[in-house]
Amino acid sequence: MLTDELRYKIIGRLEADPYLSQRVLAKELGISLGRVNYCLQALMQKGLIKAGNFHHSKNKRMYMYILTPQGIEEKAKATVRFLRRKMKENEVIAAEIEQLRGEIAAMAQQTSQEVERVS
Repeated sequence: MLTDELRYKIIGRLEADPYLSQRVLAKELGISLGRVNYCLQALMQKGLIKAGNFHHSKNKRMYMYILTPQGIEEKAKATVRFLRRKMKENEVIAAEIEQLRGEIAAMAQQTSQEVERVS
């Protein structure tokens, strides 16, 4: 499945390096080569990228992935969605950290009171 985050990462990497091989992309993203191929096919079917091979290259299996105008627009939208999601995740984590700090402070105060009673 092509998640929004994966779409964002793939489109971003291809925009930065259109000559990126599927194998290198798979390694950078930490996913299988087959999944990269599936995702690239899905992006091509949606019209977000085009793949062209090098006619004069000795390596006929080498492709260049080009973002289409629709792909550039989708990258911008995916960036906004990705940023919003990460900001929400950050808010949740910040709240959890604050709660844990409160629990630690309460435990420290309780421990301090118990030490005073024993002394």
